[in-house]
Amino acid sequence: MTFFRWFESLIDPFRPAPQTVPPRSVVGFYWHFLRQVWPVFVALTVVGFLVAIVEVAMFDYLGRVVDMVNATPADRFFARHGGELLWMTAVMLIARPLCLGLHDLLLNQTVHPGVTSLVRWQSHRHLLRQSLGFFQNDYAGRIANRVMETGPSLRESTAQAFDAIWYVVVYAGSAIYLFLQADAWLAAPLLAWIAGYVALLAHYVPRVKHRSWRASDAGSQLMGRVVDAYTNIATLKLFSHASREEAYVAEALGEQTRKAQDMTRLTTAMGMSITALNGLLIVGTCALALWLWQRGAISVGAIALATALVIRIHDMSGWIMWAVNGIFEDIGTVQDGIATISQPLSVVDRRDAKPLAVTRGEVRFERVHFHYGRDRGLIADLDLHVAPGEKVGLVGPSGAGKSTLMNILLRLYDLEGGRILIDGQDIAGVTQDSLRAQIGVVTQDTSLLHRSIRDNLLYGRPDATEEEMREAARKARADEFIPHLVDGEGRRGYEATVGERGVKLSGGQRQRIAIARVLLKNAPILVLDEATSALDSEVEAAIQESLDALMVGKTVIAIAHRLSTIARMDRLIVMDQGRIVETGTHEQLIARDGLYARLWKRQTGGFVAANA
Repeated sequence: MTFFRWFESLIDPFRPAPQTVPPRSVVGFYWHFLRQVWPVFVALTVVGFLVAIVEVAMFDYLGRVVDMVNATPADRFFARHGGELLWMTAVMLIARPLCLGLHDLLLNQTVHPGVTSLVRWQSHRHLLRQSLGFFQNDYAGRIANRVMETGPSLRESTAQAFDAIWYVVVYAGSAIYLFLQADAWLAAPLLAWIAGYVALLAHYVPRVKHRSWRASDAGSQLMGRVVDAYTNIATLKLFSHASREEAYVAEALGEQTRKAQDMTRLTTAMGMSITALNGLLIVGTCALALWLWQRGAISVGAIALATALVIRIHDMSGWIMWAVNGIFEDIGTVQDGIATISQPLSVVDRRDAKPLAVTRGEVRFERVHFHYGRDRGLIADLDLHVAPGEKVGLVGPSGAGKSTLMNILLRLYDLEGGRILIDGQDIAGVTQDSLRAQIGVVTQDTSLLHRSIRDNLLYGRPDATEEEMREAARKARADEFIPHLVDGEGRRGYEATVGERGVKLSGGQRQRIAIARVLLKNAPILVLDEATSALDSEVEAAIQESLDALMVGKTVIAIAHRLSTIARMDRLIVMDQGRIVETGTHEQLIARDGLYARLWKRQTGGFVAANA
């Protein structure tokens, strides 16, 4: 096992690597990863060359043995040729197994797992640093599929290319040399075959590459739709659109099937063409060899050598054809992956970015512009000052820009104008991790990781003690249901898994886990985006005391459509169409009889009056 582990340790998938965007060109993308492991591929090249040389030597020995048998009396055969036979035996029993074994060790123990994992890991790390908008603009399943498929495709195409090159060069070159030694005319069919073989590859390979890329793209699209259906299975069942969903996936499956058929038509035609060409090589070489032997130009051994070599080249050409076909199929898959993996990061830390230091918790929005890249809309020329320790509520109709304001505070998107300061530090000049570490967030759409309750809680503060974790759960009233949880594998309580996005829990349970997680994080700035919207009135009232305790000494920005939940805030900011239109306490805004007053009346009495 130690012997295998040494080869397996030659490539460390988690090795330190520059965090740069992989190039968008195919050659640049390959080199970005292969340059990190180039010594292994140099070794694989050398060993591949030795394997090919040994393979050719076998056929040379075959011809020489036939000639030695014909030219030597049986009783003197071993005495005259014993040394050479021992050398042939050593090559076959020692050199060949060693070369093939070393080649398999490098390929199977080093390249296959190591390169695949390295590409997957570095691609995944790069994508994790992408902005929120990147993931909102594509299927999660398609992104994951491209990350998972690009690694093995890059590895396989590179390894096969190295093997194929050496087999072509060594076999073709050695065969021509050996044929020329016997008789110059014997090399003519092989030279003609090489010309025809290269012409066929030149015709088919670019077309296979293009169609492989299209097939891979269609496959990623299909995967995205299938995963999207599984992720939103509850919605599918609630709306009873089974036939419509089947048609949606069937459309992508049909497209993927057509693209795959387009590709396989070419590979079939290429295979048939090369089979015909190989037949001409065998017939031509054997016929020519027999004619030359009949004229006394070559020996019987030369016939055996020529026949064996062209049969081997016939077999090898089929392998090379499928190898080349596979290489360009894999290159097509890599091209598909490049479209996702090589996207530049839209939100990046500056080179001189420093950690955010929060001492007071003051937040300032100064002449902020943000339109999600559109020409106009949302937030324009907004100014807002939140004093240290102040509790501010954001109010306004849907689409007013409240959640967008929180997204840019967390720097999930970069501003298009203006700046945001926390304790006088421009958030564009601090590291993203340090910024988000200082802000606790509870959102309306609570999404939990498909892990245990314990893992989800400790995401707030991984170094928290068991007692601190359980205390946070108790304050959020999550301890009322956690002990009764059981997952499909029998794990209970804090060890029970919650399902993808927390689907095994009710909305209220997910929200209480999220609140407990933020309680545990204990960040100096707190953002509540409809934090209690998933809770019924009784549970909300039960944990309101805990939320009040959580807000003590913190700067709080709370968003709520249910105005009663934020009426007690120090100050309310009323937004409409990306602008601040009113500000003041609940009583002041009611007295002003503006937008806030209308929203308040609609919630507290509008529906009753309308139905009276």
